[in-house]
Amino acid sequence: MHTRPVPTPADSSTIDAPVAVHPRRWWALAALALAQFLVVLDASIVNIAIPTLGADLDLDPAALAWVITAYVLPFGSLLLLGGRLADRFGHRRIFLVGTGAFLGASALAGLATTGELLLAARAVQGAAAALLAPASLALVTRLFSSTRDRARALGIWGAVAGAGSAAGVLLGGVLTAAFGWQAVFFVNVPVGLIVLAAIPFLVSADIPGVRTRLDLAGAATVTGALVALVAGLTSAERLGFADPLVLGLLTGSVVLGAAFLVVERRAADPLVPFATFANRAVTAGNLVMLLIGGAMIALFFALSVFLQEVMHLDALGAGLTQLPLAFALVLVAGMIPPVVARFGVRAVLAASLLVFAAGLAWLAAAPADADFLVHVLGPTLAIGVGLGGAFVTATQLAVHGVDGGEAGLAGGLVNTSQQVGGALGMGVLATIAAARTEALTTAGASVESALAGGFSLVFLGAAGLAVAAAVVAVTVRDRGARLG
Repeated sequence: MHTRPVPTPADSSTIDAPVAVHPRRWWALAALALAQFLVVLDASIVNIAIPTLGADLDLDPAALAWVITAYVLPFGSLLLLGGRLADRFGHRRIFLVGTGAFLGASALAGLATTGELLLAARAVQGAAAALLAPASLALVTRLFSSTRDRARALGIWGAVAGAGSAAGVLLGGVLTAAFGWQAVFFVNVPVGLIVLAAIPFLVSADIPGVRTRLDLAGAATVTGALVALVAGLTSAERLGFADPLVLGLLTGSVVLGAAFLVVERRAADPLVPFATFANRAVTAGNLVMLLIGGAMIALFFALSVFLQEVMHLDALGAGLTQLPLAFALVLVAGMIPPVVARFGVRAVLAASLLVFAAGLAWLAAAPADADFLVHVLGPTLAIGVGLGGAFVTATQLAVHGVDGGEAGLAGGLVNTSQQVGGALGMGVLATIAAARTEALTTAGASVESALAGGFSLVFLGAAGLAVAAAVVAVTVRDRGARLG
């Protein structure tokens, strides 16, 4: 792994200043990881608050679904563009712009008095997160140039970011119960202000490199393709894949994706240079993250509903049951770097994914009258262990060998892979679960048994995605040096 210390004429982007090796880089990492935590958290923390805010703002069920979609859609669709903008205009600059817009939109969402204003604020949150997230990862890779330090840094960054998914249900329940639904948005403001105040003192200013024309045609086609893809997969959860709207969106995504490939082959300075994928570590890391995203998002959605609708826990109780999983995830992610140094990234990644898959398969056996200590605690601990190791090592793989001029692109790619994978996993697995639940209900099963049967297929499907990711990790190998 390396970064270029100075811009060269061949660079087609803005290069950040090389950051001196000094103790403040670890403080910078803390601020960057905290910002990424908020980005991941906001995709799930709103779930618990939805019934309350829906009643306050008089939102119908279709509009309530858009409280989530309005955030996920621009976030997943604009990540590639956000990463390239960070490379061109400076990683620190774009990070600060994204963070400022994110906390401003969060405040607006908390102050919203109408559903329309809330959805608009959520869309701005998602767009801002698409700037913040790839720039954050790019800054981490540039702050830590040595293999050992970068591995440790990515372990911490991945642990904090990965914990955001697990913490969403817990914090959403606590904040909503104590302060109302507005608190799930207001909580971002003080944290964002701390990050905004800290980063200028912890990270050197960007140094402008050789700027070239931004690939607007590529940006338009890939953004359109991703918007159509994420919207189609998200709509499939409610409407099914046979619905004309879903089919139209997915078809449009394919057409725009093909147009993007044509545009990129002809562009002098493409948004996504195809040479990036000649690095097989980057290719493998993104494929693995696509599959992890599908498994992880489906897991946290299904588990939160299982705990409340099948086990009849209240929102706070369901949130508290996520603590062991979150603790295991954070603990293991922080311990991964020395293990990677000994056994290599791919071996640790594959082993972590298999532990993740085993935990999911174990959870799939939970009955309708499940007891948390007997049927849920063990599987969720295994899931936390596997997911903690897999999240960090997949990120390491996806940014291996990426230089400073394309660090933002690499960050955009890996985040896009996770988001698209999440939408795909939710779209497919939620459809399968709904069909299974309906079949069991028709056959006379109780509500709890029917739901448990449907969620069992979600957990097994997620386990299958984790196993497929493990296969990718060990089979898609680069011809260069061993990753360790």
